[in-house]
Amino acid sequence: MSELQKLRWAVLGTGVIANQMAQALQSMGRTLDAVGNRTYDKGVTFAEKYGVPKVYTDYNDMFTDPEIDVIYITTPHNTHMVFLEKALSHGKHVLCEKSITLNSQELDRAVSLARENGVVLAEAMTIYHMPLYRELRERVASGALGKVNLVQLNFGSYKVYDMSNRFFNPKLAGGAMLDIGVYAFSLARLFLDSKPDQVSSFVRKAPTGVDESAAIAMANREGQLVTAALSLHSKQPKRAVISCEKGYIEIMEYPRADEAVIVDAETGQRETVKAGRTADALRYELEDMEQAIRTGGNMLLPYTADVMDLMTRLRSEWGVIYPEEM
Repeated sequence: MSELQKLRWAVLGTGVIANQMAQALQSMGRTLDAVGNRTYDKGVTFAEKYGVPKVYTDYNDMFTDPEIDVIYITTPHNTHMVFLEKALSHGKHVLCEKSITLNSQELDRAVSLARENGVVLAEAMTIYHMPLYRELRERVASGALGKVNLVQLNFGSYKVYDMSNRFFNPKLAGGAMLDIGVYAFSLARLFLDSKPDQVSSFVRKAPTGVDESAAIAMANREGQLVTAALSLHSKQPKRAVISCEKGYIEIMEYPRADEAVIVDAETGQRETVKAGRTADALRYELEDMEQAIRTGGNMLLPYTADVMDLMTRLRSEWGVIYPEEM
């Protein structure tokens, strides 16, 4: 058995992402080593479903368990920082669901803890690990398409106004920015030469005061532009267009895309690029995380920090503040 296979994983939470994570490990011929959840019975049910040998009676025991190397935090993002501090302080590598923290101050603290304890910290941002984006970045880096000039992003769904659910509830850090904007900004950052330093926006708030919809325009020092339209109360496609001097790249369902179309600006010729599989999105994250642990990689954490800075700046301008931030 290789050193890669010896890493022992625990998952915190038993929701949709935790299930996908367990399934991804199974596809790798692996099994989760432990699970923790606020409700013990849910942990037991999850463990029985996936053959997990250990269920913590108190999920906090996960952070001090000497038999665990890596923790995947899948809980709501307003709980992340508390768990990050516990895990990182006890020398655990951490893969954390997006948004990794509520704001850039929290992320700075988490990064410092990871550095102090010599462990890898990463956000589970599928875009950074899908094979398609590796292929597209190589195409752009080759110069074949020329300079990236503009990135356009849409992401919208229609959520019924229920102010008690996580989408609109400030006590659960609701709002479009941290829920879906993180995907749009992460994709943009992947193809930009630097973080945007000029930002303008319009926002419409839900009755609870969180951001329901937003239109955002950004520019960086290289003159590259970004436009993003986000909404939790208006359906629109998950569509990204990366416009370059010699053509453009169009990507549908971009959070877990495995296909894109490149259109030549002069001839209009269309080329379909396929790489990876949407169904394996979580597997790519886990494999990259284990590789980063073995080699000391950073899982594009500097990009995560840039995205968090932008999201924090915008929420501050909008006056969207969560209870944990008061």
